[in-house]
Amino acid sequence: MKRGKKYVEAAKAVDRATTYEVPEAMALVKKVSVAKFDETIEAHIRTGCDGRHADQQIRGAVVLPHGTGKSVRVLVFAKNAKADEALAAGAEFVGAEELVPKIQNEGWLDFDVVVATPDMMGVVGRLGRVLGPKGLMPNPKAGTVTMDVAKAVKDIKAGKIEYRLDKTNIIHVPIGKASFTEEQLSDNFQTLIEAIMKARPSTLKGQYLKSITISPTMGPGIKLSTAKFA
Repeated sequence: MKRGKKYVEAAKAVDRATTYEVPEAMALVKKVSVAKFDETIEAHIRTGCDGRHADQQIRGAVVLPHGTGKSVRVLVFAKNAKADEALAAGAEFVGAEELVPKIQNEGWLDFDVVVATPDMMGVVGRLGRVLGPKGLMPNPKAGTVTMDVAKAVKDIKAGKIEYRLDKTNIIHVPIGKASFTEEQLSDNFQTLIEAIMKARPSTLKGQYLKSITISPTMGPGIKLSTAKFA
């Protein structure tokens, strides 16, 4: 894969043979974020889990102390008082059955997170084929199927992110923007890792966190030392 000049230059600052401590890695990731836009800083955590086994699945959510730096559009499936609560909490879109054809037939997907009250999951279930592959299906483990829609919306707006294993047993999550301070990135990363450590499956034998890499949207990856999190 051919890389651009900026990437090649930025990559020179990273020693691929080194695993960095968190403060050093956060300083470095800001340094190698050289795109013209405010790049997202992502963490890629390779685990020793085998997601094919239900008891080794990892899925949850955590509120990052400094948010993600991204404004998130929330769609809530709710009725009556719960719909009013969702709107008051700042949800961009609130509705019920009438949204199904709009999403299914018109391909409307102008939202980033979907929240639903439990009684609406029958309706939302009809959209499984559309929302599922995009990772937008509400889930109780992620706190997006709840009667407390106001709290769910506020948490998401405050920087709540969902983490889950992909097919290769890696967790990919944003931890902020290149414009964040090193301390903000470190705080967010620490909060994320603590949540993932708590989510360790009890059936897992051997190493849990195999490798952790952070990278900006357009920049090189920086490997972190996993010794502290072993």
